[in-house]
Amino acid sequence: MVSLLQITNASKHYGDQVLLDGADATITDNVKVGFVGRNGAGKSTLLRIFLGEEELDGGEVVRHPSLRLGYLRQHDPFLPDESAMDFLMRDSGQPNWKCGEVAGEFELKGTYLHGPISKLSGGWQTRVKLAALLLHEPNLLLLDEPTNFLDLRTQILLEHFLKHYDAGCLIVSHDRAFLNATCDHTLGLSRGKLTSFPGKIDAYLQFMQERREHGERSNEAIMAKRRHLEDFIARNRARAATAKLAQSKSKMLEKLETQEILGDEPRVRIRPPQIEPRKGIALRCKDLAIGYPDRQIASDIQLELEHGSRAAVVGDNGQGKTTFLRTLVDSLMPLEGEVRWGFGCQVGVYAQHVYTSLPEDRTVIDYLRSEAAFGKKEQEILDVAGSFLFRGSHVKKRIGILSGGERARLCLAALLLSKHNILILDEPGNHLDVDTVDALIEALQEYEGTVIFTSHDRHFTGQVATCIVEVRDGRVVNYSGKYSSYLEKVNEEIEAGERELANERKKLPPEVLKPAKAAPKAARRNEKTVRKELKAIERTIAQLDERKKALNTDYMAASDSAESLRLHDELAAVTAELSGAEDTWAALQEELGE
Repeated sequence: MVSLLQITNASKHYGDQVLLDGADATITDNVKVGFVGRNGAGKSTLLRIFLGEEELDGGEVVRHPSLRLGYLRQHDPFLPDESAMDFLMRDSGQPNWKCGEVAGEFELKGTYLHGPISKLSGGWQTRVKLAALLLHEPNLLLLDEPTNFLDLRTQILLEHFLKHYDAGCLIVSHDRAFLNATCDHTLGLSRGKLTSFPGKIDAYLQFMQERREHGERSNEAIMAKRRHLEDFIARNRARAATAKLAQSKSKMLEKLETQEILGDEPRVRIRPPQIEPRKGIALRCKDLAIGYPDRQIASDIQLELEHGSRAAVVGDNGQGKTTFLRTLVDSLMPLEGEVRWGFGCQVGVYAQHVYTSLPEDRTVIDYLRSEAAFGKKEQEILDVAGSFLFRGSHVKKRIGILSGGERARLCLAALLLSKHNILILDEPGNHLDVDTVDALIEALQEYEGTVIFTSHDRHFTGQVATCIVEVRDGRVVNYSGKYSSYLEKVNEEIEAGERELANERKKLPPEVLKPAKAAPKAARRNEKTVRKELKAIERTIAQLDERKKALNTDYMAASDSAESLRLHDELAAVTAELSGAEDTWAALQEELGE
């Protein structure tokens, strides 16, 4: 077991916010670790520190000489008119059979592998980037919220790959099902401290809960003993006969200290909208066709949902889930047929097109007051705001300076302060941490209205859904089965594809599967020429490093979301250029034999 990354006595602050405070952790080469913590705790910051994109204020990061980090790139590294196979071979330098093998793990074949990559949807392009990442054979993968924008099938494909991937992983995610399937260890970040736990996320959460309860009981006993001693001292200090005993008790009192309870953050509690329950049909779709003037997505939709049901709309990315939801709320007009809501239905919507059109000049608290149902008390509004991480001065923030994630949370908070008896939710858990997702689950389970939602989070869907609506191959149907049955069906389809891929590989001739022979070495160049190039690349690296530090400082200080996005993209480009320059420097050093 090799220690690939180690962080010791680490500290990191942003102004008054403490992200790391004497934190310690070790990541080894053969362990898959799920990394969890509240939003804003500092998980993504720690990943950037591991990547060398940020520095600690104090402490040390130790990287093993053999460390090969793999990090999923957010920018698109593709060339115009390039196919996925062309890109994989260009990016990795691996032969076509090896690229095809790893691409097959993510069901990339046929036109998906050999057609123009620019024609693929965002989800399929993410599969290509995952395949490219793995072709570089890193011994430590860093994945930051990998499931947020991956559909169910791609999540399961990635899971299957990681289960058999013989290397270390550090995965930041709020998706408990994904973490349970892929990670045997858990790393928790809370109040600046890292807790390493040799078990899965569910066992870790139970352990932390038990430790918290034990700490609370211990503190209660200490406080009771403290009160008893204080009372004894007060009664006996003035009496000559007992003054010495009172002094002794005072020394005992000084030694009594309560313990800090790690992770003792406020428990998130979200109250669902209080509405009058209804019975009968809430939604009826008759002879419905959905899509766009130039492209039909699905047709002949005959669907009924009853009041009080919680319907999960499932299907692969690109099949039409969002198109279906948009048609239900009149954001898109039906191509044919009709959508009819039951009498008295009041529909509330949480979706991207809603939170991109918020009033820019209003503050968070003003917006929540205006959206809250009549009679909601100020404290209840503040409690809901706090549940979605708008606490203290944050409630006075102008909407215009909020990030995309903050706007999404604001819309969800407003929706749960309303009196809607129908909720339509498109990926409601994407910007929420584990605790808040659990609180949202409880709220939706208690809610007496109707919920129609999409989610890539299997734990969330399994806990909330009472029925399943599948969008697939131009059809939208009420799936007659539980969500667990639907998961089994998708898993069986993926396993059948994996068996087919394995059988195809067996048919390849042995000589194809042998590692490619190394290309003959080029003639040795003049040492003076190489050293001249080395000095030039060192100057370039120094300039890029300074530029990167300056951009990072500007990025952390940016308050405008558009400026922040621009700086993020520029920082990513400079980081990539710096990485390329460092690779060139290493190659020149090797050429000199140093």
